[in-house]
Amino acid sequence: MDGKLWTRDFSILTIGSAVSMLGNAVSGFALGLLILDYTNSTFLYSLTLVIYTLPRIVMPLLAGPYLDRFSRKKIIYTLDFISAALYLLIFALLFFNFFNYYLIIILALIIGSIDGTYIVAFDSFFPNVVEKKNYSKAYSISSILYPLSAVMVPVAAYFYENFSLEPLFLFNAVTFLIAALFEVNIKAEEKHINTDIVKSFNFLKYKEDFKAGIQYLKQEPGLAAITAYFVIMAFSDSSYGTLVLPFFKNNETFGVMTYTYVMAFAVLGRLIGGFIQYRFKYPPKRRFSIAIFVYASIGIMSAFFLFSPIVVMMIMNFLIGIFGVTSYNIRISSTQNYLPDGMRARFNGIFQMLTMMGAIVGQLLSGGLGDIFDERYIVAAFNIINLIMLIVIMIPMGKHIKKIYNTEI
Repeated sequence: MDGKLWTRDFSILTIGSAVSMLGNAVSGFALGLLILDYTNSTFLYSLTLVIYTLPRIVMPLLAGPYLDRFSRKKIIYTLDFISAALYLLIFALLFFNFFNYYLIIILALIIGSIDGTYIVAFDSFFPNVVEKKNYSKAYSISSILYPLSAVMVPVAAYFYENFSLEPLFLFNAVTFLIAALFEVNIKAEEKHINTDIVKSFNFLKYKEDFKAGIQYLKQEPGLAAITAYFVIMAFSDSSYGTLVLPFFKNNETFGVMTYTYVMAFAVLGRLIGGFIQYRFKYPPKRRFSIAIFVYASIGIMSAFFLFSPIVVMMIMNFLIGIFGVTSYNIRISSTQNYLPDGMRARFNGIFQMLTMMGAIVGQLLSGGLGDIFDERYIVAAFNIINLIMLIVIMIPMGKHIKKIYNTEI
């Protein structure tokens, strides 16, 4: 690499990710509508979401040892080619009116498995196309792609209201095909691949690598503490994501439209936060302190969010968006910089699995409590747990976490 951020490989991977993310924003919205249209059942809709989520818990853990031995780049573009074919199939099935709920279940399992594997492959490969000194800027670019893709949801809604769902899935098939065609041309070297080991790789070796990944995390107290805290953060954040919409919907003063306006400020905050991360570099010795401030601020604002006037909610959401990007950038750039390349996929797989489990437990618990208690108090309680765990886990383990966060990147 020549020291630039926007190298050929980084540009290809970023453009490919952006294009496929636009398609995913459309398909995620369209699939939800498709399930509701075909079933007219909220229960079957929620059941489908659970079925989609389960492989996203299992696959990251299972894929980690494999992705630490074989080409992550090939997995990325292969999964994008498969996704393109899959969404083209959905388009054809809808076009010829050959669709039912059992097919939806099968597709949910397949798509969940693809997504669960893809995120580990992408997170583990991404550092290969960026020099370490550009990690912070690179991840700031990555962090703004999701909020940018959100602009496609109103477009998808317009098509749904005025035309049909079929073109949305065709659009998604095309975006994944374009992404895959870009990604095939990435030239970055994958130094973790050992040809001799690849040739002799079998289930016994996979089992050894799997155990080595668990053992590695046990031997790294800083990484273990970061993982444990982010599981708690995923747990507490899930109450916010689960109960805020019902709170607005059930409140005659607010309503769903007010909810969309308020949440738009979070998207705006993420965009601004991404640009801030791109333009400014935090002093290495201050990164841990900044992270603690950000984690505490998010927890406090989330706890008081539903008790606040609308204008204050908008300001809070804007700040939560900025701080959320800062949290993501510091955590992922630091951990990916710290991890050995040959262990990266296994750690990412374990991290994704555990945080996803934390989020699901939080969703189920907060959703159940939401039928009994006031949503405001549940969200506040979950975020108080978050703040307590910040004090219990992150601060006492600061010595070990600083070795990861407070490094020159």
